[in-house]
Amino acid sequence: MRAYQLPESGAGIEALARVDLPQPKPQYRQVLVKVGACSLNFRDLGIVRGTYRMPVRDKVVPLSDGAGEVVEIGAGVSRVKVGDKVAGNFFQRWTGGEPSQNVQASALGGSIDGMLAEYAVLEEDGVVKIPAHLSIEEGATLPCAALTAWHAMVRHAGLIAGQTVLLQGTGGVSIFGLQFAHAMGVSAIVTSSSDDKLKRARSLGASHAINYKTTPDWEKSAVEFTGGRGVDHVVEVGGQGTLAKSFGAIRIGGKISMIGGLSGAATELNPSLILARRANVQGISVGSTEMFEAMNGAISANQIKPVIDKVFSFDEAQAAYKHMASGTHFGKIVIRV
Repeated sequence: MRAYQLPESGAGIEALARVDLPQPKPQYRQVLVKVGACSLNFRDLGIVRGTYRMPVRDKVVPLSDGAGEVVEIGAGVSRVKVGDKVAGNFFQRWTGGEPSQNVQASALGGSIDGMLAEYAVLEEDGVVKIPAHLSIEEGATLPCAALTAWHAMVRHAGLIAGQTVLLQGTGGVSIFGLQFAHAMGVSAIVTSSSDDKLKRARSLGASHAINYKTTPDWEKSAVEFTGGRGVDHVVEVGGQGTLAKSFGAIRIGGKISMIGGLSGAATELNPSLILARRANVQGISVGSTEMFEAMNGAISANQIKPVIDKVFSFDEAQAAYKHMASGTHFGKIVIRV
């Protein structure tokens, strides 16, 4: 089967190689998925750059996010059947509840082979049926970015209608967060360095848009928008240079979900900031299959359609990575298999 492999973490985009691998066979409680599309996340760029903080196996088939059709099932499978359209969960062995100590060992596209191949064998409990109104390409955008936003906003922050969330940037997590906020009746503040992107964010329902280049004290603008109270929740994807400002943006007792480090590792954390704001700060790493199914229920009920920036062909995988590296995208980047 056609696939891509990365020789080792940090090998670079140019080292991403097209290979021919044997078609895998599902074992007990596993399913074989004919992959129709994959999508990229910042984590995938970190892996090729060597900046990803978790272990990555050599010669890994990259990408955690992909969707396709179940074409074969192993013995004992009952959750899905041949013909079902499914997406793989980022953590193949986090069904629900608290993650186990070794959950990272089941991370697609890192510890185990990912989705950038014609076929993928996935755990029965590591697949979720995609919403019926979505295409395979749209379904492929859900596993990492959408579920991360859902985990942060619904499970961690417990946001309800009338509250306010601040979303940093216009990448996959933030745009899904914006769409969820709009569906939930939550006011969303979006930051970006691009006025054009902020205009698009407003068209998706953003209540307030801040250009952090022209308004470097964006946390003050956020507080002003809330009438001096501060936001209820920040989806913190920046890291270096943004975390301290996130504390400045939240209300007393507000929550910060720490997700990525798009601008580098946050080294300026001062514990007194947590105390001063009575803040609740939690690290978020994607989510469980149970969360994925709950999220898909909300996506179906609200007929949410993922925002796709651009679709690349399988042969253009390197170009897709380079497009993500450019930082010009708005929403998700997809590779059609």
